[in-house]
Amino acid sequence: MKKRLVTAVVVMFAFAPALAAGQVVSSLAGLHVLTEQAITATAELVPEELYRFQPTEEVRTLGRILAHVANANFQICSQAAGADNPNQENFEETKTTKADIQQALADAFAYCRGIYENMTDEKGTETISFIGGQEMARAAVLAFNSTHSYEHYGNLVTYMRINGITPPTSMAAGGQ
Repeated sequence: MKKRLVTAVVVMFAFAPALAAGQVVSSLAGLHVLTEQAITATAELVPEELYRFQPTEEVRTLGRILAHVANANFQICSQAAGADNPNQENFEETKTTKADIQQALADAFAYCRGIYENMTDEKGTETISFIGGQEMARAAVLAFNSTHSYEHYGNLVTYMRINGITPPTSMAAGGQ
């Protein structure tokens, strides 16, 4: 787990030169990296058979939550950038194996990192129409993306605990 934490810190520092143009976007990029680390560590930690785990039929399977996060990262980050979503695939419907879902997540998080690299604090203050036509600053949309991903990380934590797995963020903190 120490290796993952070190990797997350290295990735955060890798963003620093590219994002030096603004503290707001740089801070949001750091939050994105922490969220990415928690989600990707979960995708790696959980065995493939638990990707089909579904506590009740009313909720998504663990794998579908991960695929949903990948879909949302593409959708939300492209909106923040004012670009068309480069992903036309619904990963929740098409990705079923651990390897495929992990690749979708890797691609989605990498796409968002590219958005951060090209975002400035000045551009981040521009408002765009977001969910339901609500006007939001581009930076707020990026913050929403991390919040959304972390909301689903909370779902994943519950799924892992139900199955006797200590979540990655608890391992990093030395907890149970």
